[in-house]
Amino acid sequence: MAKRTAQSGEPPEETDRIEGQPHPKETFHLVGQDDALTRAARAIRSGRPPQGWLISGPPGIGKATLAYRIARYVLKYGATDSGPTDLAVPENDPVSLQIAAGSYPGLLVLKRGLNPDTNRMMSVLSVAEVRRLSGFFGLTSGAGGWRVAIIDTADQMNDAAANALLKALEEPPPRAMLLLLAHAPGRLLPTIRSRCQRLTLRPLGADVLDRELQARMPEVPAEARASLVRLAGGSLGQALQLADGEGLALAEDADTLIDGAAHPDIVALMGLADRIARMKDGLDSFGEAVLRTLGERIRTRAHSPGANVKSWIDAWEMLGNLFARANGLHLEPRQTILSTAHALARASRLGTL
Repeated sequence: MAKRTAQSGEPPEETDRIEGQPHPKETFHLVGQDDALTRAARAIRSGRPPQGWLISGPPGIGKATLAYRIARYVLKYGATDSGPTDLAVPENDPVSLQIAAGSYPGLLVLKRGLNPDTNRMMSVLSVAEVRRLSGFFGLTSGAGGWRVAIIDTADQMNDAAANALLKALEEPPPRAMLLLLAHAPGRLLPTIRSRCQRLTLRPLGADVLDRELQARMPEVPAEARASLVRLAGGSLGQALQLADGEGLALAEDADTLIDGAAHPDIVALMGLADRIARMKDGLDSFGEAVLRTLGERIRTRAHSPGANVKSWIDAWEMLGNLFARANGLHLEPRQTILSTAHALARASRLGTL
């Protein structure tokens, strides 16, 4: 399927679909985010919702599921209290069916696409995509002429795209709503953050995550499920991805690498790099595992009295750039893995995690 463009009108490539699981646009059960849902429902049903929402939280936590839930309600009922207090719209409702098919005219979804030359995910959300907002918001559709745009994710915009989005937020048309999803909202321009109402989604508790995994994957043994819960950082989406293929093994490799940061095993690292090189998108997946595991450990450690995690935050940011560059330039894994171990070793000398 081709990447969606303004000319083709085709649905965007579903690069964020987890194999065997419903896409967020087809998901009607929001897990463990009742506080954020209640805040959104109160504002929307009051008739005076903000025109910009910033929905933030770790990957796979439910940001897109919440965004589609809000979109369905607003496109069905507008900013009124005509619908349910939990913003639910039935799965068989025409609005729900069209959104699931990617064909509802009042909804625009902007996301990174596949590079047509390399067939790999683009590293940024481009200004050309964000500029589609101006034409889209010139249309009328849906309940009372409402139009909703989802940007997934806004912290992946380049500078030009961020400035184009800021213009849309500064001059919003009536009955228009922007839903910005962000893994790291601090990367957004302060002027963008200030024009949005925040909805912060929290990691799921271990018991909630275990229960959801058992319901969705009853064939997975309890021991493997416990490993998924431990390594997923409270993210259902991450747990489901880890359960697919080599995901769990790579997450355990990332965990081991961080555990041994002070004394890296070079022979083991070379073996890991060779194994990753033989995997399709192995370095991308390993990079995601390292950043996810390290980020979760930083969040946990930061709550401890007297914690000093600055060196680890610096390492996390450096590794994010390292893996992004390795992905963009298609670098071979060995040097990237060695650089990762070096960054972690340096952070470990400056403070424990």
